[in-house]
Amino acid sequence: MSRPFWIRKFLTFTAAVVMVLISIGMYVGPMKSAVAANIGSVYVIPVKQQIERGLTSFMERGFKEAEKMAAGLIILEIDTPGGLVDQAGEIAALMKASDIPIVAYITGDAASAGSYIALNADKIAMSDGSMIGAAYMVDARGNPIEDAKMVSWWKTSMASAAEASGRNPEIAKGMADLKMKLDLPEIGLTKQPGEIISLTHDEALKTGYADTIVSSTEEVITWMDYSTQDVFRMEQTFSEKLATFLTHPGVMALLLFIGIAGVIIEVIVPGFGVPGILGVVAFVLYFFGNQVAGFAGWENWLLFVIGILMLAMELFVPSFGILGIIGSASLIAGVVMAAYSTSHVALSLGIGAACALVAIIVVALVFKERGIWRKFILSDSLSKEQGYIPNEDRDVLIGLVGTSITPLRPAGTMELEGRRLDVVTLGGFIDSGRPVRVIKTDGTRIVVEEEKG
Repeated sequence: MSRPFWIRKFLTFTAAVVMVLISIGMYVGPMKSAVAANIGSVYVIPVKQQIERGLTSFMERGFKEAEKMAAGLIILEIDTPGGLVDQAGEIAALMKASDIPIVAYITGDAASAGSYIALNADKIAMSDGSMIGAAYMVDARGNPIEDAKMVSWWKTSMASAAEASGRNPEIAKGMADLKMKLDLPEIGLTKQPGEIISLTHDEALKTGYADTIVSSTEEVITWMDYSTQDVFRMEQTFSEKLATFLTHPGVMALLLFIGIAGVIIEVIVPGFGVPGILGVVAFVLYFFGNQVAGFAGWENWLLFVIGILMLAMELFVPSFGILGIIGSASLIAGVVMAAYSTSHVALSLGIGAACALVAIIVVALVFKERGIWRKFILSDSLSKEQGYIPNEDRDVLIGLVGTSITPLRPAGTMELEGRRLDVVTLGGFIDSGRPVRVIKTDGTRIVVEEEKG
């Protein structure tokens, strides 16, 4: 009887231990599977604007912050029409110099220089409806660049970026070279000369230009075996957002129009105050935007201040326009140097200057009586009301009789119909207070004689 009791007791104890172990396994197992295999926070940087110097500065800040927080992964959310290839090169250099793994997550378009940025990432993820490619170089007007050296350099750069991440470099060349012919058996297409390669998300996956198709950034993080609980998304600061707005070509043209028109109107029609204030504020916003974007430096501000001071001095110092010319030249030099390049600012400056010229002409005509040019115009006139008589009217005085105010020896002064006239006799002396008659006029001379009887 005792043996079965101990057996039952042993079995009961064993069952309890097994149940505890199973419970622990059920608890620990899911927790282990939910924990990410890789350690470190995920740093997300949006690339959702045209590629220019402002984006480069933004990404420089992002990579520095990711390094400071010891991020384990950087995700670039890409949706860009492209932009400046030299800035794409600087961004690619940032990516290559980083020790943090980088995933390019294409949420929309990775066109032109955007595709080059994506190819420099360690991995590429794409969402439904996204594309990569169409990377041929164009000029400021959108026309393809046909310079053989430029095309060769850019094609080689694209191919090198693709090859470094284990992708077919010929496809990258086909994205950049319009004249190239290329067979794409993976997707059943052949690129003909004159065509350009642009891959959908499915085509990119089949050709190896995408590593996965996802629908969100969180899926990218999970795919890379990182935790979605420690994600930092980089946002533009207010200054960066303002700089992006201020460096838009249309806004730049408006600021330059207000700046040029306001300052010059204040110079030619002094005393208003409002045009001058608006002009200076517009120039300050222009330089501020370009400085935050990374285009302008302290030397541009110095040229701006010198220009304003020179134009202000023109209002008070009679320099015959010299100070105004120097001030205007200083302002223009500052404006041009503050922009990314001469061609980058040429259109905005041209539009702004043309509109400003029209506004200046209108204001000059409306307020011509107050203009600065009145300093150079003799406004005093010798009118009849002031006792002055034009030469052509002096003949009407012949025969009129007046009174000598001073002795005529032979020259002196007479009064005639309430006016004082400088007169001269034929050589004789006439005392003051005597009646005298005008007998002739000779140029500026009025000849008189004493009235007899």
